[in-house]
Amino acid sequence: MIKFLEKEIEWVDQKLRKYVCDVTEWKHRYDLLKSVPGVGDGVVYTLLGELPELGSLSHRQIAALCGLAPFNRVSGDMRGKRRIRGGRAPIRTVLYMAMLSAIQCNHQMKFFYQRLVAAGKHNKVAITACMRKLMTILNAMVRDDCRWCTN
Repeated sequence: MIKFLEKEIEWVDQKLRKYVCDVTEWKHRYDLLKSVPGVGDGVVYTLLGELPELGSLSHRQIAALCGLAPFNRVSGDMRGKRRIRGGRAPIRTVLYMAMLSAIQCNHQMKFFYQRLVAAGKHNKVAITACMRKLMTILNAMVRDDCRWCTN
């Protein structure tokens, strides 16, 4: 069963690669997004398919569209915690897994995550903040048509 599933995954990857290579704009965006350490094929394919608005919205709009913007829970005198909600769940799911990888291989994300945890943030809150920062960076990269550069 595992060999069958591995063949299916390879078949889907080949199809996705072919479709991305056939469209010039997608190929260019693929190259831009793939230049970021910690962002793999799965993230890029998900962003290309689920988020065609990438690069044309503000950082707040893109965070809300991905479901990474915190919303207040306020009603009358009740003051709740801010939580993320809404947005496109497949993007959020893929970004979470990508961020676990990016925290280990992307020095800027690793430093940002460690700084948040050292400031007392819970691990998942810090990961969510890193996800939002990554989406903001990816949005700016596509908007400005520039690749990732390590300093």
